Order: sequence, then structure tokens, then C-alpha cells
Amino acid sequence: MTRMTSSERPLLNRRLTEFGTTIFAEMSALALRTGSINLGQGFPDTDGPEEVREAAVRALREGRGNQYPPGPGVPELRGAIAAHQERRYGLSYDPDAEVLVTAGATEAIAAALLALVEPGDEVVALEPYYDSYAACIAMAGGTRVPVTLRPDGGAFRLDLDELRAAVTPRTRLLLVNTPHNPTGTVLTRAELTAIAELAVERDLLVVTDEVYEHLVYDEAEHIPLATLPGMRGRTVTIGSAGKTFSFTGWKVGWVTATPELVTAVRSAKQFLTYVSSGPFQYAVAEALALPDAYFEAFRQDMRTKRDILAAGLAEAGFKVYDTAGTYFITTDIRPLGETDGFAFCRALPERAGVVAIPNAVFYDHRDAGAPFVRFAFCKRTGVLEEAVTRLKTLAG
Repeated sequence: MTRMTSSERPLLNRRLTEFGTTIFAEMSALALRTGSINLGQGFPDTDGPEEVREAAVRALREGRGNQYPPGPGVPELRGAIAAHQERRYGLSYDPDAEVLVTAGATEAIAAALLALVEPGDEVVALEPYYDSYAACIAMAGGTRVPVTLRPDGGAFRLDLDELRAAVTPRTRLLLVNTPHNPTGTVLTRAELTAIAELAVERDLLVVTDEVYEHLVYDEAEHIPLATLPGMRGRTVTIGSAGKTFSFTGWKVGWVTATPELVTAVRSAKQFLTYVSSGPFQYAVAEALALPDAYFEAFRQDMRTKRDILAAGLAEAGFKVYDTAGTYFITTDIRPLGETDGFAFCRALPERAGVVAIPNAVFYDHRDAGAPFVRFAFCKRTGVLEEAVTRLKTLAG
């Protein structure tokens, strides 16, 4: 029986009506239906380190994490996260009061925005942005205010004047992502310093998504915003094991911040998943303690894969933008005589047997993202080489 109300009110909360099925689900289904190589959704096609996987198996067998873990996360992982932040960036966090384990970075983003944003608050975010940002701002009742990264030479850049102009008396929070998905931009020290100065001047909170912190290439450097003057006390930093250790299905993320901010985020998080990923938390604790050689080898491997795909895309006729971080490449399809990324990506599986994602889904200003298409290179080398061979048919 269909349930109706006297007012014919839609069942879906009006805050979510603009969000349908994600483009990732649509394009992944298209990849399966057509037998195409899926360079759309950002997940690896191989597992991470064997010793980390075995650590999860060991935890399962020893009964560690098979029942509800502690709400903030198991002590071993919280300690490992704090040690990682200290060793890598000189950031000192109390594992008992300033670290919170979440069900991936996606839950961390949701919990942070639900906790810190009230109806009517404005949230300034760098556009294009990961699609959950918009949905989480909407669920919190906030208003998203996009500041668009635009092509400048071979990469996408932040206009600091535009960022400053976007901040109003209603602005509550800046939502920053670096290394940046989908453009591959890594914000520079000068850009981050300007963001920090603006946050301090206008007394803003900052949520910073740093899940690709270990995937920076060439001369780029990842600089946590919390390391800059005045930011330790107003920044919620989000990290994740999925992107660094290639176990995205484990969904282990975390928040580091002051006790007051962590308490606020935990207040929302406890009514989302409550807890998750029990045995995997112990495994990630061991993963974070891997020697520097692991992180360097991982980065070098991804850089090699980036170069393979970037060269192939250029040969196929795309304009290829520099990827300084993440495992995504953004391209411009206009040199191929195309202008509509949605239409291009929906036709690409039949034309070339490859799936990609139209960047316009990450924009409020859809026209600004219309000609850009994102490809993921976190795949096996042979898969990337076959994708390149297929894509070159676009060049005739």
C-alpha cells in the first residue's frame, strides 16, 4: 500500500531533494554493464600491505574489536594517530581527549558539520568539492558558499580575494580540502597562511579534509592547517586510513582537534554510527606505525601511475591539468570538440570502454565545471595501460 499524506508532502526531507543517486553509483553501474575499465570511482583495485591485512585477521581471531569498541576509538589507534601527527607534523594531541575515530572520513565530515553548523550558518567551501560536503551542509541546515578553484596555467588555483569576499557576518566555518579532490591541487604555504589569517581575523572555525596527506608529488608539500599560527584551537583535522593503506572498505577515519571541538563532534558522531570497524582499528594502529619507507614507496608508485595516465590522456587529445596530490587527474575535454562533461562521460564507455566522472557534479556553478572530467589512477599498471590504449582511439 502506498502511504500518502493529506498534504501530499514528499517523503524525502526537502533539504535532500537536490541530491539523487550519486554519479559514482551511476557510472560504476555503467562500467559493469558495458565491461568498461572503471577510472571513475576512487578506490584501488589491489589491497594494501599484507602485514596490515594480517593484523586485522589477528585481531579478529584474538577477539579484539569483535564487540563494540570504545566510543572514541580503541586506545591503540588513538595513540597511533596522535603519534603520527607528532612524528609527521610536530602536532601534539592528547589521544584521550583530542582524537576521535570515525567510520571513515565521510562520517567525520558529517559529524563535524552536524555538530558545528546551525540553520542559517554559512559554510565556505572550495569548489569543486567532494559531493558529501554539500549534502552534509544541507543536513545541518547550513548554507554553502562556494569559492571556485579555476584553471591557471597548468593547474587549478585558489583566488584569495574571492575567498575573503565570500566571508560574511553569517559565516561560521571554512571547509578546506588539501590535497584537493578532484583537481589534484595542493594548497601552498602562502595560500594556507592567508586562509589561517582570515580565520583568525574573522573568528571562524575550520574543518580541513586531509585524507590524501601522504599522496603529494614532485615539489608539493602537505602542510596541515593546524600547524599555522592561531589555528590549533579552531581547526578540526580529518584523516583516513583508506586512501593511505588501500583498504577503503574498512572505513576507518579520524578527527584531531581541541578537547572542546572533539567533544562537539563526538556528540553528533555517537548518534550516527556510534562505533564501527572494531578489528580494523587495531590493524590501522599498526599501519600508522609502518616505517617511512612504506609511505615513500606508496607515493612513488602512485606518481608513476599518475605519469602513465597523464601521458596517455594527453596523447588521446585531452588537456591534462597538473596533479600535485591525490590519485585523480582532471582533464579538459574541449580539445576533443566536447563541452558537456555529463554527456561525454555517459558516452565514453561505448566509445572507448573507459568510465570517468564529470567534474560538474562537484560544482554549484555547473557551467564552471562543465568541460572538466576526472580520471582515477589508483589502479594496477596493466589496467592503466589498457585504459590508455582504449582512450587513444578518441584521437582518431
